[in-house]
Amino acid sequence: MTTSSSNAFRPRRSAGLAAPAALALIALALPAVPLAAQQAEMAEPRMSWDPNDPRIGLEAGWRDAGEASWNLTLLTNLQRPDGFMNPETPGDGRFTNTDLAFQGDRLFQGNYNGFQVFDISDPNAPRLEVAVVCPGGQGDVSVYGDLLVMSAQENRGRLDCGVEGVEETVSDQRLLGVRIFDISDLSNPRQVAAVQSCRGSHTHTMVEDPTDPDHVYIYIQGTGRVRPGDELPGCIDAEPEEDQNTALFRIEVVRVPLAAPEEAEVVNMPRIFADYETGDVAGLWGGGDHGAGTQSTRRTNQCHDITAYPALGLAAGACSGNGILLDITDPVNPVRVEEVVDPNFAYWHSATFTNDGSKVLFTDEWGGGSAPRCRATDPDTWGANAIFRLEDGELELAGYYKLPVPQTETENCVAHNGSLIPVPGRDIMVQAWYQGGVSVLDFTDPANAYEIAYFDRGPLSDEELFTGGYWSTYWYNGFVYGAEISRGIDVFALEASEHLSQAEIEAARLATLDEFNAQMQPRYSWPAATPVARAYLEQLVREGGILSARAQEVEGAISGTLSADRLTRVATALEGDVAQIRAAALGGDADKLEALAGVLRGLAAQQ
Repeated sequence: MTTSSSNAFRPRRSAGLAAPAALALIALALPAVPLAAQQAEMAEPRMSWDPNDPRIGLEAGWRDAGEASWNLTLLTNLQRPDGFMNPETPGDGRFTNTDLAFQGDRLFQGNYNGFQVFDISDPNAPRLEVAVVCPGGQGDVSVYGDLLVMSAQENRGRLDCGVEGVEETVSDQRLLGVRIFDISDLSNPRQVAAVQSCRGSHTHTMVEDPTDPDHVYIYIQGTGRVRPGDELPGCIDAEPEEDQNTALFRIEVVRVPLAAPEEAEVVNMPRIFADYETGDVAGLWGGGDHGAGTQSTRRTNQCHDITAYPALGLAAGACSGNGILLDITDPVNPVRVEEVVDPNFAYWHSATFTNDGSKVLFTDEWGGGSAPRCRATDPDTWGANAIFRLEDGELELAGYYKLPVPQTETENCVAHNGSLIPVPGRDIMVQAWYQGGVSVLDFTDPANAYEIAYFDRGPLSDEELFTGGYWSTYWYNGFVYGAEISRGIDVFALEASEHLSQAEIEAARLATLDEFNAQMQPRYSWPAATPVARAYLEQLVREGGILSARAQEVEGAISGTLSADRLTRVATALEGDVAQIRAAALGGDADKLEALAGVLRGLAAQQ
């Protein structure tokens, strides 16, 4: 094994958290520093690792593989239930676990053969409540109120959820698109609608219209072959120069009446890749490499994933050859407002906004998810996340993150699905890398993203590559849930470390949700609570963003018995510091100080 000499992606070790008692020793009055000077030179995507990393050389096995973890505790593992696995092999692709969704105390696990619902009121001991067999492939799920939406993109998918499949080339019994289930009675989920599309549904995205509470919208991202027009009228498998009505180069928009979901229908098929000047529907990346030594990037004729962020009125599309931004203020008519390419990317796969919307992290599914990648022999500039700054509707490349540990020839590894961990004041994400395991990264500084926790198992086999590993890993109400393709569901707890304090973890746990679909990203908010104030304070001290005397005042105000007068007095002082910083009379982190002052005022109001 050869290790790279580059240190661009080595985990950056912080100096550790200052104990409260030590705050007074820190001199923090800093001169104002121009933003440009604060930004480090952007790192190239490089793969470097510690040769003693315990993830290297883990024993292979399906249910008894070796494990390695760092700052993550595995609480429990639930194997796939009967009907969703082949006990003879981990490699039966008919039973692949796919994406996750959450609602209340329930976890919804998609599978190529249907979906399962688990009670997670006790994350240490989730309990299977319902398993619905409904083959059709992909099986990505979303939940919205009493509705569950599931993607279907395999030819075996039947309208009636039958397990016998569809043998005919053309059949009125085939379902390629999205299924909609009524889950108001979880003991008896009922399919109430099946919306057909020309290329099926590889993934889908729920989209809300703030002005239309009576409907929810679904964007269908189909990546399969174009089905025959004899099976679904209007499906035209042709290049644009042959027929501008081709079923390629578009997505489908489904409108779902919440009071009558059985009436769901496709209401638009927007040409979001079009050249807006010429009208050519194939207006983006045409496929191929970007020059010597670069990736061959897929043609942009489909989106793999679209992540809507309704709070911004934007969506980020990972669309095979491009990353794009969509204005979704009118969900029926999304409009592309930005597009980017990256010569290191093979296939734009998924996207995640930061909570404040200032950055977008795109993933590259180099190898398609089933090939061995992340190997020591692979080009070290390929197969990373690319992190873009987002300002005034424009994306600017700011940095990369690549899994910092090599994989074997029998492990499929690729950047895959993840979500934010809502630590106030920082951009932290937990991400699935298939058999590369789970990696938690801090990309607050996108030019120097680094790993702060991980969990990994050895390959399913050391003789044969079975597609496996983590499809998705998401944070939900205090815990990390991992959808393992062939090993079921894992539940993790974060551990406090030199990279993440106990207060920051507790603050993240306070940002709770009633529902979570990764492709409809929520905006997190935090209550006025002591852990939130302490999280901001610790970060400000670490970063040198607060006066030392002021840090002591904050520490005194949030320790012991809280006093409204004292909290208000300190908040006022912080706001004075913010004004001086913005007037360039003082150094420091004005935004974070302002956020801390807001929390103190909220605490004061509670006394």
